[in-house]
Amino acid sequence: MTPGESPGEESADSGLRPAAPNPERPTESVGAQEVSTGSGESGAHDPERAGAAEHDTNSGGKAERSGPAPARGSGIGADVASNAERTAAHSAGPRTATGSNTAPEPLISAPPSPDDPDTGEAVVGPRTPRRWSRITVVFAVSIALLVMLALISAAVGQVPTTPLEVAGSVLHRIGLDWGPMPHHPAGEVTLWEVRFPRVVLAMLVGAALATAGALLQGVFANPLAEPGVIGVSAGAAVGAGVVIVVGGAFAAAWSVAGGAFVAGLGTTLAVYLLSRSGGRTETVTLVLTGVAVNAFAGGLMSFLLFTASPAARDQIVFWQMGSLNGATWQAVAVVAPLAAVGVAAAIVMAPRLDLLALGESAARHLGVDVERLRRNVIVVVAILATAGVAFTGIILFVGLIVPHVVRMLVGPAHRVLIPLSAILGAVVLLAADIGARTLVHNADLPLGMLTSLVGGPFFFWLLRRTRARSGGWA
Repeated sequence: MTPGESPGEESADSGLRPAAPNPERPTESVGAQEVSTGSGESGAHDPERAGAAEHDTNSGGKAERSGPAPARGSGIGADVASNAERTAAHSAGPRTATGSNTAPEPLISAPPSPDDPDTGEAVVGPRTPRRWSRITVVFAVSIALLVMLALISAAVGQVPTTPLEVAGSVLHRIGLDWGPMPHHPAGEVTLWEVRFPRVVLAMLVGAALATAGALLQGVFANPLAEPGVIGVSAGAAVGAGVVIVVGGAFAAAWSVAGGAFVAGLGTTLAVYLLSRSGGRTETVTLVLTGVAVNAFAGGLMSFLLFTASPAARDQIVFWQMGSLNGATWQAVAVVAPLAAVGVAAAIVMAPRLDLLALGESAARHLGVDVERLRRNVIVVVAILATAGVAFTGIILFVGLIVPHVVRMLVGPAHRVLIPLSAILGAVVLLAADIGARTLVHNADLPLGMLTSLVGGPFFFWLLRRTRARSGGWA
């Protein structure tokens, strides 16, 4: 038995024997043993042997990301630092094929480089530029499509005009003497009094309906949500029908639009108030209340059609099918501020909708007033949807399909989803209006009928594709 050992320690020679303390540096041994015990290893560590292992591992081809290792000093601080590095290496470091640890990671490491073989797919840096470049490309292509379809839509009609002449007319109006002017004598008047109001109104209504659909799908966490769920379309139809029946076939377009707007807002308010219970509004209750109100509004429309005169009945049916025929600058002046305010409010609410996607409980813990957010979304959706259908009638599937397509392109983040849905909504309605005026010669098909005929099969294909890929909502 050597000096410094106890009799109990001598009897433990047959098992794992703890390291003998250094009589010259008793405090150093205690400090090293405490750090070693924290690493979960038995026995003592040799600081110099660990330094040699570190040197051998680094010389095998793996460069340190944080620069050269600092020089070790002597004394207690050097041994404690050595054992702390070995502790981090044993607790978190990867192992080689032989089971030994790789070089210990430095306490403060530099950010992972994109070409670091150890980071693999976990590196976020190189993916972020690619992700944003994709979003930028989608935005650029969408805006280019919007401009191209606007020029084509303004060129379609009985008065022959080309897209270049349309662009030239616009440029001349803003003071730029570029491009050809319409060669037809009535071309300039036709463009600015008939076609341009129709094109602008189509873009505004499409953007409003698509934004409303994106908001409802976000706040309900339901891919099938669209403005019709909360009774906007059905209420607007009842309001327009009442005005037509009371005013007869001579009911002015402004009175019909006003009746549709007021009834749509009133129906939405009724759905919200009826679904509240105990100061809260549950999503399921809101949807079910909307279904009940839609059924009641459908019954009222049937009664109006039954009691209306033949001329009023035809006008009600035509209004329900939706059309941009008869668009004016006055209608644009009414819809434009409502659509602009609604889309801007939706963009402001986008970050809170992203938090709500984590769940109501998580959103509340993160500071989101879920009830207030839901109420604000319903108000904005009511304004957008009623402004859209008041002058055009009921147009289906734009608010349902466009947000789905946008999610497939750029993901579910509402900060990107909402503005891109507004742009693509305008693109979709412009394309539908071009088809409505060109599919049948010398005829203007109802816009709502065309969007339903095309949107129904497309939505079914979209659901099948999404289910086949991920089994859920993409």
